[in-house]
Amino acid sequence: MKKEIHPKYYKNAKIKCACGAEFTVGSTVPEIQVEICSNCHPFYTGKQKLVDTARRVDRFKKMTQKSVELKKSRPVKKTRKKREDKKVK
Repeated sequence: MKKEIHPKYYKNAKIKCACGAEFTVGSTVPEIQVEICSNCHPFYTGKQKLVDTARRVDRFKKMTQKSVELKKSRPVKKTRKKREDKKVK
């Protein structure tokens, strides 16, 4: 291996998760911050957790709630029944 072309390797790099868990691993970066780790990932925990940094789910829920409220507040239009006894010539 050539010398002085590789990044510095940290044997005790710390990984900090948003849930509060901390791990020690080897890495080229001394400290890493992650949003999901094996302690809080739905695959490992069996619990569903929504991760939505752009708030898309909240906006979708607001839009659907507004449409439900509009449907409830609008009066139902009555349609006329077609008369079957009239014959079209």
